[in-house]
Amino acid sequence: MPPDVPLPPEAPAPPTLDAASAVELAARSMFHTFARTAMGTMVVDREHRIVWIDDGYRRFLPALGREEHDFVGRRVEEVVPNTLMGQVVDTGQPVLVDLLTNQAGTFLVTRLPLRDDAGHVIGAVGFVLMDHPESTMQPLMAKFGALQAELDLSRRRLADEIAAQRRTRHTIASFIGNSPAAVETRRQARRVAMADSPVLLLGETGTGKELLAHGIHRASRRAARPFVGVNIAAVPEGLLEAEFFGVAPGAYTGAERKGREGKFRLADGGTLFLDEIGDMPLALQSKLLRALQEQEIEPLGSDRVERVDVRIVAATSRDLGAMVAEGSFRADLFYRLHVLPLRLPPLRERLDDLEGLVDALADDIARRSGLPPRSLSPAALALLARRPWPGNIRELRNVLEQAALMSDDLLLEPRHFGADGGLAAPALLPAAAPATPRSAPRPEGAPPPRLRPLGEQVAELEREAIRTALMATGGNRVATARLLRMSRAALYERLARWPELAGGR
Repeated sequence: MPPDVPLPPEAPAPPTLDAASAVELAARSMFHTFARTAMGTMVVDREHRIVWIDDGYRRFLPALGREEHDFVGRRVEEVVPNTLMGQVVDTGQPVLVDLLTNQAGTFLVTRLPLRDDAGHVIGAVGFVLMDHPESTMQPLMAKFGALQAELDLSRRRLADEIAAQRRTRHTIASFIGNSPAAVETRRQARRVAMADSPVLLLGETGTGKELLAHGIHRASRRAARPFVGVNIAAVPEGLLEAEFFGVAPGAYTGAERKGREGKFRLADGGTLFLDEIGDMPLALQSKLLRALQEQEIEPLGSDRVERVDVRIVAATSRDLGAMVAEGSFRADLFYRLHVLPLRLPPLRERLDDLEGLVDALADDIARRSGLPPRSLSPAALALLARRPWPGNIRELRNVLEQAALMSDDLLLEPRHFGADGGLAAPALLPAAAPATPRSAPRPEGAPPPRLRPLGEQVAELEREAIRTALMATGGNRVATARLLRMSRAALYERLARWPELAGGR
């Protein structure tokens, strides 16, 4: 038996690779692979400052106008235009494949967040995988170019649509009438439109202040810029400051992430129409005054002042002078707004314009409702001319619209306005309210009058109103619902409750 021959020592077994080690090794291998094959590498810290850059990336900097001593320690956004490195740091989300375009050219890049052992983002690393990829990635670049062109076109169309929404619908000529009062109003409106100072439109409700504000903007040098209107009385007091001056991103819990632009910013370069300026709270008047004087605003939750270029057209039906005297309106704001005051005459002072106003309103009512246009007889016009019209043109439109909906006749007579006692229509033109007689004293010992529950009284009034409207419309339920300004479902529910009324079609 041959002597024992020593066996060669066994090779050591390869170390066992567990999951954690595999992940760590893969991460190191991936980084080293990227670093070796990439055309440039950059690392930034959590403050977006550049902390390291390799030689490959350095050769791109001269094309960006940066020398070597400029970039270390500076924010990456200042050195590399259009970079998303800061976004990767802030969100912790990688951008695996992207095209970066700036003065140096177009690059295919990858950006990854850097995390510490606790998983916190402490920076980001970016790799330039390829420069001028258009030469080797022509199909992808062509698709990218087509998408970019489509995006630019969509943005232009959106901008045009937004601008169209902000354009005015009326001109100064839309203030209809040939009476001396109407002619003088148009003359003054054209005169103030040429200036750039604030305009204060004064007049009763329904006299056409908003229409004239549109016309002044259209006749001004700002006509191509936005016209933005806000009804101060319609906005809750707590939201007015945000409505005017905007909200900075994250100003308060629930605020929009991107912030919100206020009316001053939306109207930049154009006209801001402040309707019902007399309803502005005192606390906000001082901020509005500063915005008017300095042409500067400060969004809610921001410490940054923004410049704006806005012309103010304000309107009110209230006596601002009396409000100043009683302390409910700031005198300095009143004087700032009262540079170019323009008073709009009430309808009772321009009854010579009634026929033209009726024709224009009747045509507009027909266009909006789809009904044939109506005209008024001389007797009906004479009837309308005898009314005081406290609601002015808005009230006149309401009366004409009701009459058009209540009748199929193309020529409206006095009876269509309930003026001759006929049963075809309820009295659309209310007579002057009679003086309320004083209640005679109840004899001593007499029983008190019997009072019915409020619900019974309301139901009786509602039932009688529906009965009258059905008679006026010949039983047409659709017209009845329109006349009473209620939904058809609500009308049908009432008719089911009171079957004696349900005789109409």
